Amino acid sequence: MFVCHGNICRSPMAEFVMKELVRQRGIDNIYIESSATSREEIGCAIYPPAAQVLAAHGIGSRGHRARQITVEDYNSFDLVVVMEDYNIRNLLRIIGCDCDTKVWKLLDFVQETPTRWMGDDISDPWYHGGFDRTYSEILRGCEALLRFLGY
Repeated sequence: MFVCHGNICRSPMAEFVMKELVRQRGIDNIYIESSATSREEIGCAIYPPAAQVLAAHGIGSRGHRARQITVEDYNSFDLVVVMEDYNIRNLLRIIGCDCDTKVWKLLDFVQETPTRWMGDDISDPWYHGGFDRTYSEILRGCEALLRFLGY
């Protein structure tokens, strides 16, 4: 489960990038979704500039609707991968605690020795407008996550 604040930019970008990487490698045993820590954008489609960057890389995002993560999601997924420190704080308010040590930041996995919550944040294009930059960070993190998982 990929998580960001509103589930309209970074986490759906990560969801669809990861789905494409998994498809390209013929991996069929990874289930991928995304969600938000906030309720602000529930029901909204992926933000158009995010969808455009994905499309420029041959990645579709049709059908996405923002939703908030739940305790049930935390219990169901093996990993909950957030985009930044702020997401960790908000996620912990929803789930209570990361008692099963499932919560990681996406860029934790690019470190030589992945360490929870020590990686850089994925930059938020909502504020800086650099959707290409965010795409590159997400792609780097997703590729590293697949290596971490043994693919």
